[in-house]
Amino acid sequence: MKQRYSIIHSDEFLVVAGKPPGLLSIPDRYNAALPSMQEVLSWKYDPLFVVHRLDRETSGVMVFARSADAHRNVSLQFEHGMIEKTYHALVVGAPDWDTLQVDAPLLTDADRAHRTKVDRRKGKESVTNFDVLERLPGYSLIRAIPKTGRTHQIRVHLASVGFPIVADPLYGTREGLYLSELKRRYRQSRREERPLISRTALHAYSLRLEHPGSNEPVAYECDRFKDMRATINQLRKLSPNPSPHLHRTGGSS
Repeated sequence: MKQRYSIIHSDEFLVVAGKPPGLLSIPDRYNAALPSMQEVLSWKYDPLFVVHRLDRETSGVMVFARSADAHRNVSLQFEHGMIEKTYHALVVGAPDWDTLQVDAPLLTDADRAHRTKVDRRKGKESVTNFDVLERLPGYSLIRAIPKTGRTHQIRVHLASVGFPIVADPLYGTREGLYLSELKRRYRQSRREERPLISRTALHAYSLRLEHPGSNEPVAYECDRFKDMRATINQLRKLSPNPSPHLHRTGGSS
């Protein structure tokens, strides 16, 4: 399912965009033919400086700098933990907690699959705050606020407490979620069934920082993309007791 990027904000200092799933953040060092968010935006915005990245399958808000000074400013904010990032994740299972802080040191590139693992001896400090936004049949929508910025931090921390993200091939157990798995009386058409979502169901929902031009606090949000919205809506239809949707975040359905 091809999904388009969006421009959330642009000025002489920053470009804030909504990255769709399946698009790289920056050009691939081994395959220059693969499209990336930086390359796509550079056609319209030049110069453009990368200050952070999202995994290829992760969707959501990304910030780019438009000058060397703005790049330095925002990069230092990331380095010093001044930027608050909020993610939404659809996970397998139903936590018995409403809020949880996971403080588990992480070791990156820990095996042949280049996975990140919890390692209390060799790992670096890694902390993520979680809370349950919505409980759905067999699944839950979780808000994650990472306090550190380790590779795959949210994915590993959720898996470590027993709630892997849907369709996470590295830290989960499935490659996609199908409607036939959710509906008992689902009738298969002649065409091969496509998954509701076939990529890691993680979305960078919002990002808060100090604007490099005004030094005032600003916040940017990106609604979830179509595949994640459709999956959540299907799960809501199956819920015997629908609950209010994301009143605490203002997120879209």
